[in-house]
Amino acid sequence: MSARDAYEVKVSRGSAGPAWLGPRDRLDVVEIVEVASGEVVRLWDLPPRDAARLARQLRESMLELDAGAFLSAWRDEEPG
Repeated sequence: MSARDAYEVKVSRGSAGPAWLGPRDRLDVVEIVEVASGEVVRLWDLPPRDAARLARQLRESMLELDAGAFLSAWRDEEPG
């Protein structure tokens, strides 16, 4: 099964509006969610720019890997 069929990437903003209008200490949340159960498998709290970058990397990785390889690759990965 492909990763994009098994998992979903969700990004939640720490405040309404664009990052440059938000508070300096704003953190966005990036989640990998298992589609079948709705359970969060991995979660990161990051500054907005880093969260956007990570979400893009996760979505690209989902296109290339199967579900098992995707989860293994990102389970313990620290963004950066």
